[in-house]
Amino acid sequence: MHSLTQEIKSFSRTNLKKQCTRVTTLSGKRIIETWKDARMHVVEVADGNDGDGCGYVQDLSLDLQVGVVKPWLLLGSQDAAHDLETMQKYRVTHVLNVAYGVANAFPNDYIYKTIPILDLPETDIASYFPECFEFIEQVKLKDGVVLVHCNAGVSRAAAIIIGFLMHSEGLNFSRAFTLVKNARPAICPNPGFMEQLHKYHQCNNKSMET
Repeated sequence: MHSLTQEIKSFSRTNLKKQCTRVTTLSGKRIIETWKDARMHVVEVADGNDGDGCGYVQDLSLDLQVGVVKPWLLLGSQDAAHDLETMQKYRVTHVLNVAYGVANAFPNDYIYKTIPILDLPETDIASYFPECFEFIEQVKLKDGVVLVHCNAGVSRAAAIIIGFLMHSEGLNFSRAFTLVKNARPAICPNPGFMEQLHKYHQCNNKSMET
């Protein structure tokens, strides 16, 4: 007990490892949060100067390119979903937001469905298919136009639409992937999602055979 008391008395905050967290906000601003003297200090980072580096080069330009997979089925990034002019240009009526931590920008103007999905190879994206597909089908039946987006419009949203085309139109993976790639060349589902989409195609084939 005596030794514990001595430890507590001799404890000093200066012995703690400095905690430093890099954050990129939704607007693209980069900041560094540092704990010092039991207080948080926030410093904005100038482009190309973030200390020992984040391990990637960030593109701060807006990505407003929308892939028209079908006249009523669109694929894009959070930038497109947050740009009212783009939304109006493509006559969007519904939005399927599968990003993580991205708020819906115009809740009074569009009908949203939000399903936060992590863009990790180990994420079971196929488990989200039924809920996503049902929403997309409902939009089609209502003669609406749905924008499916994640953060970059490259992995999660693309995988959802590829899966939807395989499910609704009986396309094989290669054909569905090509259709979506032609509509939005930037797509690149992560390796885990690609593997799951291949398996989904195989399962679909077996169920149709039986």
